Amino acid sequence: MSRIGKIPVKVPAGVKVSFNNNTITVEGPKGKLNQDYYEVVNFENKGNEILVGRINDEKQTKSFHGLYRNLLNNMVIGVSSGFTRVLIINGVGYRAEVKGKLLVMNLGFSNEVYVGIPEGLTVKAEANGRIEISGIDKHKVGEFASQVRQLRAPEPYKGKGIRYEDEHIRRKVGKSGVK
Repeated sequence: MSRIGKIPVKVPAGVKVSFNNNTITVEGPKGKLNQDYYEVVNFENKGNEILVGRINDEKQTKSFHGLYRNLLNNMVIGVSSGFTRVLIINGVGYRAEVKGKLLVMNLGFSNEVYVGIPEGLTVKAEANGRIEISGIDKHKVGEFASQVRQLRAPEPYKGKGIRYEDEHIRRKVGKSGVK
């Protein structure tokens, strides 16, 4: 049995989960999410917990067992409390601000960088170089945060660039440090 797949998914009060036509639908106070799934897994609703099972012991089925359990868990967490990813901008003159559905950043290039904010996400840019991306879909939040970070990845000498809040950049000694 899969170590991850056998863990039951706890459903908090106010969240409704339904399974029909190979689609998982999760509704909660923050919104509604849908996910398609293959019929190699089955879902059993037991009060405030959902158990995920599988129909056979093939390698692919075992993979889907853990995958769909985690996807369902992320959906339940997303519609009840949501997900947040924080980015830190470090560098002289580097800044970001939100203008409507655009994230406008000055990252040391000759022009400002404009990034469209995807539907379903909210972005807050603070004056101290902190960008907070939040939403109910964990995949969308992580993907957008990754795209923003790639615009100016942190460099190891001065640490300039965009990094995750919990990320540690290994610093290198420059040419002047070797004597």
